[in-house]
Amino acid sequence: MAETVSDTQLGIRDLPLDLSFQDLVDSLEDDFFVINREYRVQLVNSALVHKLDKDADVPLGKLCYEIFENRSSPCNAPLWLCPLEKVLQGGRPCVIVHAKRAPSSDASHSKYVRISMYPLRDNHGNINAVAELRRDVTVERDLEHQIVRRHHHLQALSRISSATSGLRNLDGMLNVCLDIALEAVNGEIGGILLLDEKERMLRYRVYRGLSTRYAQEMRMPVGKGIAGTVAKTGEPILLEDISRDPRAARRDLVSTEGLKGFTSIPLKAKDKVVGVLNIASHMPSQFSEDDLYLLNSMGCQIGAAIEQAKLYERLSNAAKRYQILLQHALTAQEDERKRIARELHDETSQAITSLTLSLQAAIGMAETKGIIDADVLKRLRMIHSYMVRVGNDIVKLMKELRPTLLDELGMPAAIHRYAKDTLQPQGINVSAEFQGTDRRFSPEIEVTLFRVAQGIIGNIMKHSNAKNASISLNCDTSRCVLRIEDDGRGFDVSKLTKVDPSGRGAGLFTIKERVRLVGGNCRVESRPGQGTRVTVNIPLPANTGDEKDKGADS
Repeated sequence: MAETVSDTQLGIRDLPLDLSFQDLVDSLEDDFFVINREYRVQLVNSALVHKLDKDADVPLGKLCYEIFENRSSPCNAPLWLCPLEKVLQGGRPCVIVHAKRAPSSDASHSKYVRISMYPLRDNHGNINAVAELRRDVTVERDLEHQIVRRHHHLQALSRISSATSGLRNLDGMLNVCLDIALEAVNGEIGGILLLDEKERMLRYRVYRGLSTRYAQEMRMPVGKGIAGTVAKTGEPILLEDISRDPRAARRDLVSTEGLKGFTSIPLKAKDKVVGVLNIASHMPSQFSEDDLYLLNSMGCQIGAAIEQAKLYERLSNAAKRYQILLQHALTAQEDERKRIARELHDETSQAITSLTLSLQAAIGMAETKGIIDADVLKRLRMIHSYMVRVGNDIVKLMKELRPTLLDELGMPAAIHRYAKDTLQPQGINVSAEFQGTDRRFSPEIEVTLFRVAQGIIGNIMKHSNAKNASISLNCDTSRCVLRIEDDGRGFDVSKLTKVDPSGRGAGLFTIKERVRLVGGNCRVESRPGQGTRVTVNIPLPANTGDEKDKGADS
C-alpha cells in the first residue's frame, strides 16, 4: 500500500465482519468499498487506494458521490440513477454499467464501469451497509461494439450483394444500393455518379438529400474536384469538412447545400473505375475510417454490378434491334412471297394455261383432220400432259407462297386443308380438332399460326416417317393454343441447340422466332422413337375477336 491504514480508519470495528475480510478484499484486482445508508464510505480495498491521488486522504467516512463522482448530491438522472436505495429497500443485489465520459464528452473516449452492489446484514438480519464492486469493462464494451458493428457491416454487404445480383435494371439497382450504403453509416445525404467514358465526365445518376440543382450542375471531369480525383486515382477520400477543402468543386453549391463531413468512394469493375459514391453530412467529422472501409467494400460490389447492368442493357438493346430486324425480314419475306405468287398467277400461270389450251386445240384439230403423223401427235399429247402437270405444280406453289386459303376458307380450314394436301399423299393420316375458331382474328395472328403450322407440317413430311398426325387449335378470348403431334421417329431435343451449316434446325428456329415476335412461346417435346409434339401459345390482343373481312389480304 502507498500508506498504512489502521483498523480504526478502515472501520472494521464498526462492521460485523471478521478481521480476515480486509485481507480478502485487498486481494481483489477490482475496486471494492463499503458504504452505509448515508452514502459514507466505511471500508476500501488496496486496489482503490492505489487509484486515488497520492495527496488525497483515505476516503473513510466521506460521501461516496463526492469522492468517486465529484458531485455535491447523490447520483441521479439524467447522468445515471444510483441503485443504493433500491438495494437497501429490496434487499437484493444490483448490477449496472455506468458510462464515465471524458471531459471532451466524446463518446469514443468514454469509460464503462460495471458496478455490483450487495446488501450487508448485521446479526439481526438488518441491512446497514452495501458492498460495492467496480470493474472497468471498457475493453469488453469496445469489443462488443466492434462485434456488433462488424455484424452490421456483414449484413450491409450481404444486402448489397443481394441487390446487385437480383436487380438487372440499372437505376433500380443503384437506388437500392445507395439506400443500403446510407443506412450502413447512418447517413442521409449521398449520391452515385456514373462515368461517361467518352466525355470523361461524372454525373449524378441517383441521389438522396441533395437539391436537384446541385445534382444537375455538379458535373465533374475526371481529375477535377473530390469525385474527379477519386475517379482518376481509384482511391477513396475521407474529409472532416468538405466546405474547407480547396479541392472541392463548386464550393458555392457545397456551401448552399450545407455539406460538411464527406467521403467519396470509387466504384470499380476489376481495376476500372465506372463511377463514384459520395456520402455527406451536415456535421463535420461525421464519418470514420471504419465507415470508409465498409463503403469501399461496397464500392467494389456496386462497380461490378454497374458494369454487368451496362452489359445487360447493351445485350437487351441488341436483342430489341434483332427483333426489329427479324420482324422486317419476315415482313419482307411475306411481301416477296405475295409478289412472286402474284407474278406466277398473273403471268406464268396464265401463260401456261394459254399454252395448254392452245396445245389441246391443236391436238383436237390434228385428230379431226388427220394431218399430223401419229408419232408427232403422241408427243404433242405428252407435252400437253406435262403442261397440265406444270400448271398444277404452279398452282400448288402459289398456295404455299401466298395463303389465299385464309381468305377463301378461314384459318382452321386452311390449316386442315394444307395438312391433308401435304401429308396424305405421303401416306400420313391427318386428324384435326378446332375450338373457339368460328371468328376471324387479326391478319398478323392468322398468318403467324398458318405459317407455323405450315413449317411444322413440312417437318413432319420431310423427317418424321410418321403414320399419323393430329392437329388441335383451341382459342379463347385471351389466347390461341396450336398443338401438332406425330407418331414418327422423333429426335433428341437437347441436341438441337443451333442451326447447323447444313441448315438442319433452321425451320424450328424460324418457327420459334416467328411465334416470339407476336409475344407467344413455342415448346417442342420429342424423344427418339416416341414421336414429336409441338405446342404454340400465342396471346390475343384485346378486341381482336369477331373481326369480319380481315383476312390475310383484306
